[in-house]
Amino acid sequence: MEGKRRKAREIVLRLLYSIEINPKAPQEALEDYCLVQGVDSVDPFTADHFKGIIKEKDKIDGYIKAYAQNWKIERIALIDKNIMRIAIYEMLTMPDIPRVVSINEAVDIAKKYSTKDSGKFVNGILDKINKDLH
Repeated sequence: MEGKRRKAREIVLRLLYSIEINPKAPQEALEDYCLVQGVDSVDPFTADHFKGIIKEKDKIDGYIKAYAQNWKIERIALIDKNIMRIAIYEMLTMPDIPRVVSINEAVDIAKKYSTKDSGKFVNGILDKINKDLH
């Protein structure tokens, strides 16, 4: 059974992906998502994650660039990049979530939504970042 936070991370992934494909303001993307889903709003965890990742995107992408050896960030699959953005955001800004939980969630989501090798790729980069954050 997937928890509420897993579902929130998956919604954030969809939102991040949608604004990469069709650029728009974060609030507009949230409103569009709610309209399509037939809900009044998303929970605060989801909204805060999404807006926080957008706000910290350059800093987060700096970590991806630094730790994705031999990979230009532009070459990383959009799904994988956004999954890592979610985990890195949590690792940097949410001390109440153990970093290994953020990494494990990212790996599981990568396995579900991306290629068969994405879980290993995402895990490798996030694990290196985690070791250096200690």
